[in-house]
Amino acid sequence: SGPDFLVEVNLRPSKPMVVMMGAEGSVDTAVKCMSEGAFDYLLKPFSNEQIEIILRKTEQFAQVLNVNQFLTQQDTEDTENEILGDSASTEQLRKLIRRVAQTDATVLIQGENGTGKELVARALHKNSSRKDGPFIKLNCAALPENLVESELFGHEKGSFTGATNKREGRFELAHGGTIFLDEISEMSLPLQSKLLRVLQEREFERVGGNRTINVDVRVVAATNRKLEQSVEKNEFRQDLYFRLNVVPVHVPPLRDREGDVQQLSEAFTQRFIRSHGVPVKGLTPEAVTALASHDWPGNIRELQNVIERAVILCGEDGYIHPEQLGLTAPPQAGAGDAPTGPIEEVAP
Repeated sequence: SGPDFLVEVNLRPSKPMVVMMGAEGSVDTAVKCMSEGAFDYLLKPFSNEQIEIILRKTEQFAQVLNVNQFLTQQDTEDTENEILGDSASTEQLRKLIRRVAQTDATVLIQGENGTGKELVARALHKNSSRKDGPFIKLNCAALPENLVESELFGHEKGSFTGATNKREGRFELAHGGTIFLDEISEMSLPLQSKLLRVLQEREFERVGGNRTINVDVRVVAATNRKLEQSVEKNEFRQDLYFRLNVVPVHVPPLRDREGDVQQLSEAFTQRFIRSHGVPVKGLTPEAVTALASHDWPGNIRELQNVIERAVILCGEDGYIHPEQLGLTAPPQAGAGDAPTGPIEEVAP
């Protein structure tokens, strides 16, 4: 029947708009179909003009629906790309981003793994005059050394085995916008010299090519290492370090962002409720306490993973309890081996 068909259609992810047709006198069926989500119902006999009116209505509704979906997606992306937290260190970071974003200076972002360095890079781009241009990312540690150069600068057809077509590199794709070079410390010394030239002269050649290409790109780099030490060990070029470190930005670890864990946890909970479609009501006070007392060696990335798992495994009452978090309690000293002096941090 018509209503049963609509129930089945509404289970499909695409959720198409359905116009039902029925014989005159089937008003009850029409009402049931409309209540099950039919866009409209045509009673036979109907004219071509009625069909045209219905088609125009569906087209207009689809346009409005697409706009609403786009705006909702933009709101979600803006929320997910927002640097959350009310701690003093987080507020200081936001102020620095707003100030630096107004310039075109090269930025070096440093911080531990999982602190949100890419989020900072995106915020710099979003708040800059280049915000309408592209934001292009390359993880220098994610590719073999022989492919990084091609990814950065592109290549000409036949320049190496497998280069069957000409290809633009990330710098060309980022023209007019921002290029984010993550894990810059993993770049080889020969490639560092080529990157230095781009920073100095804003030009390069594709692999296997001889035509000089000029680019207008802001460079933002990131690393979880202390590049000063890499320079001292001759693992990183000093001149490139100075070029990258025009404006240094340090992203604090989560353990130094007092009070931010709860706000981040609540935001992640809502995000994963939406993405997984799980009817979670929220975190229990005990879960909030457990989250606040954890040291978070993996920083925001660890917190995000913990919350996602907890949302999926939430209790039958709809709340997230400490046991769903899966956090390991810090070791406690026994009565006989309690420390008698101050605890000192030991470098790994």
